[in-house]
Amino acid sequence: MKSIFKSFTLLTAVLLSNNIGAVQGMRQPSGPYLGQTPPGLTPELFAPDIISKSGRSEYGMSFSPKRDEMYFSVQKKFGVPAAIYFSKLEDKQWTSFKKANFTQGKKAGEMEPNITADGKKVYFTAYNADFSDTKIWYAERYKNGWGQAQKLASPINQDEVMTSTLANNGDLFYTNLSREFKTYYSPNVNGKYPKTLKADIEFGAHAFISPTQDYLIVDSRNKEDENRTDADLYVYFKKKDGTWTKPIPFDSEVNSSFDETVATLSPDGKYLFFSRRTKGEELDLYWVSSDVIEKLRPKL
Repeated sequence: MKSIFKSFTLLTAVLLSNNIGAVQGMRQPSGPYLGQTPPGLTPELFAPDIISKSGRSEYGMSFSPKRDEMYFSVQKKFGVPAAIYFSKLEDKQWTSFKKANFTQGKKAGEMEPNITADGKKVYFTAYNADFSDTKIWYAERYKNGWGQAQKLASPINQDEVMTSTLANNGDLFYTNLSREFKTYYSPNVNGKYPKTLKADIEFGAHAFISPTQDYLIVDSRNKEDENRTDADLYVYFKKKDGTWTKPIPFDSEVNSSFDETVATLSPDGKYLFFSRRTKGEELDLYWVSSDVIEKLRPKL
């Protein structure tokens, strides 16, 4: 498991700077999305010098349905367990970033938060200090905050798994590390996940399922040029018969010569977030108009 997990961290290894919170004396950002100017069809660095900073990496952005909370994953350095940090919009200003610590120390690593469409649960990946026992966990929201996290009681966690995202109906998609780093899913049955199924796609991991399951975004080593070793983003669209299309690579504005990985969508459906590695093991968060997805949608 450790060697498999390290293969993932080569794509998503992250470095956390010591100044994760606000700079002393600096006014906290305000407005939706930290007050950032929305991007167009060209990806832009998300919140430079606030979240995306030189000397560290970030990945796996998730917002609450009202966009008044944000959660994302960070690590101090390659090979060190990750942590989830968050900020809330209070009195029109974002609070200083704090460590979530959902498992309250039961697990050394926590990463890849995903808040459900109703905002009542947050799913995430948790694991031991040696990168073993990598499972899907969740916490439920109460009036005063999140409750104590629990490991998901499901056959999903019989394997080593990570990167859970949920559609609006609760169906859960994830990456199975024990089964060749493939994308699997589990249909929601009254809030339970009694069955696991392999997604009927050609390739890809770190999958993001759209709210209505009309498309699925994955990352994978570039397939168009055998001489390239960087990871790119691909999208599958659901056909009328319920099967998926062939994988479609994003255009060169999104898929650069660097690694692109761990895509997520904003709750309002307007923006695609993903991480890009431009130097060393550092990943920065980028965002782009979700129109880049619609540009690729075939007429089925």
